[in-house]
Amino acid sequence: MQRRQFTQSLVATSAGLLFATASRAVGVQDPMDSKTVSIGCSLGLTGPLASLARELKQGLDAGLAQVNAKGINGREIKLVALDDGYDAKRSEDNARKLIADANTVALISCMGTPNNQRILPLVDEAQIPYVAPQSGATSLRKAEHRSVFHVRASYSDEAQRLTQKLFSMGITDLAIVYQDTVFGREFLADVTAALKSTGQTTAPKAFKLDAEGKGVESVVGQAVAAKPMAVLLGTAGDVTAALVNEFKKVSPSTPLAATSVALSGDNLRQLGGKTAGLALSMVLPDSGRTSVALVREYQKAMRTAGFQEFSARSFEGYVNARVLAEGLERAGRELTRGKLRSALASLRSHDMGGMTVDFSGGAPYVGSRFVDLGILGANGRVVG
Repeated sequence: MQRRQFTQSLVATSAGLLFATASRAVGVQDPMDSKTVSIGCSLGLTGPLASLARELKQGLDAGLAQVNAKGINGREIKLVALDDGYDAKRSEDNARKLIADANTVALISCMGTPNNQRILPLVDEAQIPYVAPQSGATSLRKAEHRSVFHVRASYSDEAQRLTQKLFSMGITDLAIVYQDTVFGREFLADVTAALKSTGQTTAPKAFKLDAEGKGVESVVGQAVAAKPMAVLLGTAGDVTAALVNEFKKVSPSTPLAATSVALSGDNLRQLGGKTAGLALSMVLPDSGRTSVALVREYQKAMRTAGFQEFSARSFEGYVNARVLAEGLERAGRELTRGKLRSALASLRSHDMGGMTVDFSGGAPYVGSRFVDLGILGANGRVVG
């Protein structure tokens, strides 16, 4: 009996030591000795935003492949992208795994507002650099998140730009169709605040879809019956495509406007000519505007990586990868998470060839507030 107890105790102790070693918190100053370092990402490659996620990953892959071809301080950068199905709990679990890996130097472009709400506390605790959360939610942009480097403008910036543009055209009676998610509710609040800033005293007419995006026909019918001058869509991915399709069927003359995350390239191709006249806010230059140097580099990188279709989402992934690469270059050969974080914070008026990234304002770090408005043609491309 004593021998058996001793053996069981020894096995338990060994297992405990192994677990403690595997789960050791990686220090912010621990050096990266490997010639290959990992960049972690959790995104919904399956689920309701799969087409957006796939395009985002294509851009990340193309950007990092271009970077690796040139080399960064003798290291290869590897993207470790884990699917979370756009489920916030799975995003949190993925982030824990990625952060615990001593070879992961940073996180990049994890996707979704509720997902990032789960991830940011882990980032704060580990002090791991996190570049370009794939969300423009204001709730994620707080001064205490000193390891997070947002690249895109916020949804609030987009709502302000959309509202101001519509008002300048004399369109003041707005309706908002939004999804009952963190993103949708924040967008409703952002548009309402933007309307108040114009002196508008009447609240916008709001029509809510459930979190699963069900009931599109009913909600569109209600919005059309309210006879607004224009409708803003606070939705993303396939549900936006369903809404646009239904609006074009029921009331093709109703002007529609949406945010930068509303539609993937696949969604636009599926809608075909129904995209004509749709207004979208853009947080980057148009991905088809080859007069912009950054766009030309993006398209070249995509083709080299074997991708022939260009979209706003893959362009954003490419830009995010380039921003991270600049931080890695500045961090030098003796790479640590802490050095990378300091290097990213040092970016000042960094010209990428048609877009400038500047983190000089301090936390919350927001590199760009670029917002433009594009009008789509029947081919799904920006025409004005």
